Amino acid sequence: MAVAPFKNDAPIDWEAPENRTILNKNLEFVKSKFGEEYPLMIGGEEVLTENKRPSYNPAVHSEVVGYVNQASQDHIETAISAARSAYESWGQTTFQERSLYLFKAAEIMKRRKAELVAWQIYEAGKNFAEADGEINEAIDFLEMYGRLAIELDQGQDLVSLPGIENRLEYKPLGVGAVISPWNFPIAIVTGMTVSAIVTGNTVLLKPAALTPVIAAKFMEIMHEANIPDGVINFIPGSSGEIGDYMVAHRDINFISFTGSKEAGLHIDEMAHKRIPGQRWIKRVISEMGGKNGVVVDESADLDAAADGIVTSAFGYQGQKCSAGSRAIIHENVYDEMVDKITKRTQALQVGPGDENNAINPVIDNKAFKEINEYIEIGKNEGTLVFGGDSDDAEGYYITPTIFKDVPPESRIMKEEIFGPVLAICRVANVEEGVEVYNNTEFGLTGSLYTNNREQIMYARQKMDCGNLFFNGKCTGALVGVQPFGGYYMSGTGSKTGCKDYLLNFVQAKTIAENF
Repeated sequence: MAVAPFKNDAPIDWEAPENRTILNKNLEFVKSKFGEEYPLMIGGEEVLTENKRPSYNPAVHSEVVGYVNQASQDHIETAISAARSAYESWGQTTFQERSLYLFKAAEIMKRRKAELVAWQIYEAGKNFAEADGEINEAIDFLEMYGRLAIELDQGQDLVSLPGIENRLEYKPLGVGAVISPWNFPIAIVTGMTVSAIVTGNTVLLKPAALTPVIAAKFMEIMHEANIPDGVINFIPGSSGEIGDYMVAHRDINFISFTGSKEAGLHIDEMAHKRIPGQRWIKRVISEMGGKNGVVVDESADLDAAADGIVTSAFGYQGQKCSAGSRAIIHENVYDEMVDKITKRTQALQVGPGDENNAINPVIDNKAFKEINEYIEIGKNEGTLVFGGDSDDAEGYYITPTIFKDVPPESRIMKEEIFGPVLAICRVANVEEGVEVYNNTEFGLTGSLYTNNREQIMYARQKMDCGNLFFNGKCTGALVGVQPFGGYYMSGTGSKTGCKDYLLNFVQAKTIAENF
């Protein structure tokens, strides 16, 4: 099957007058849908339950974006049965056939892009660029994984002996659980789900409790793309009620998870306890966040470094697993860099995403309180340069906060905060900067700004992270351009957006035919 070469989906400038008009209409349309109810989807059937959970707008936390039906353990049993039934036929289709569903979904997502941006703004608390970039990523996952699946369909040629033809083919694993995060509620939902199904598996999709309506929109898109019943079963619900039950279930072959370190480690432990009658060892594919940082050498372009630090630290309010919450700066340019970082941060406007402010609300009251607790810790560990205040009267707003002169062993230098808080540390040289950077339990993203080739080569070897950027921000990895994923307590090292990622969801089978 001939397919055009992959190309990343292009961003849209939603501030351009003609695009802003389209977006405003979609913002109005989405707001008119507030308060609607979203069912479970099991075996292609909509299921309503007595337990319904509201999803709120973090910019106006009295507004209910939608009510989402909650699954019980009985629903999990039904969903697993539906997934196993669908697997019997879905797993027998070719990779090429399955890829066509992804390509169709990508076209639908492109057509509905303005609407999806609006849903992101209201439920996830994003501005125009953050919402647009995430939908681009979702489209890219559909396009990339569809193409890579076609390559997997070819298997591998092996060494053949006289009279023996040898082949290696890829087979799906079976039924999996997909447990997605709230901070990228369509991109990661899409990537995790379609990577599993395009390789022939069927799944139970448990979306994050804070952004389930956007996940329901993903389900609408896949339904419009005519995905067969039971291939994706939508089962939002409480982690305490259904999470452990699903992960530990003997008929779940794999778990694909993105979220907190604590939840990821718990899932890993649950998944690897053998259940009586269990025939296989479950696979766990996890991405769990990081404590990322930007190292700046005295030879660097300081303006570019300041731009990269501010974007990395405060993009989407620091609520990205790749967020650069540490700036580790050479002592000879330290004061100048602190000044540049502070001035850029002071210019960031705080407010709701539908007005396209740079800084929007954090996701909910729990996050609001936890981030403020870290700000209080920071006041004792460093010097407050800017920010430190917050307001939750209407939305969960926290002013971007900067601390300087923070010791390397401080909590705000080592613990993931997941909010708009930047800790700045002074070092004597790049070697010390890399040592400070490595002094956490995580290993996700990092950046070094320098014009010294020897320091670049040193950092390539010594900076412990899955995604390393030179003279650029440590956020915004593109599908197919910078395959994303880290190690240590940042995850299992799987790289999204490349063929290696699809190999997590298949098993290899060698076939030798004697003539």
